Amino acid sequence: MLNSAELYTDGSCNTQNGLGAWVAILLSGGEKTILSGTTPDTTHNRMELYAVIAGIRHAEKAFTSIRIFSDSQYVTGLMARKEKLTAAGFITSKGTELRNADLVRELYALSTQIELTFIKVKAHQKQGPARNFNIEADKLVRKIMRDTCME
Repeated sequence: MLNSAELYTDGSCNTQNGLGAWVAILLSGGEKTILSGTTPDTTHNRMELYAVIAGIRHAEKAFTSIRIFSDSQYVTGLMARKEKLTAAGFITSKGTELRNADLVRELYALSTQIELTFIKVKAHQKQGPARNFNIEADKLVRKIMRDTCME
């Protein structure tokens, strides 16, 4: 089993038709794996979260820890809310189930099996001298959305 990997993710949703797309780029030891997909009738936050979960699922048996880079405040803030959300049974203060509770539960379950570190990055950065894989994830997810909407 390898020690650690880096995961760069992005998700997007067309609010007009509900079509969503996600991308996860996994890096370790010079190897790069790109995962992606689309989902009908979804939301932006759901795609951001799904990209992370898909990347973790793909990597969980090969690594002991993953550093996750995301431009989603929603995603990067979930681990800090784990105790509170779990204690509340994923029910909001208004008495309704938390949005995306199924995916949040899955993320929390995965976090018990592998060490996860979330790093919030700025969205839509300009490419600098160093390779920025969040920019690559963003470009890929936008391409998937364009290509899928043209079909």
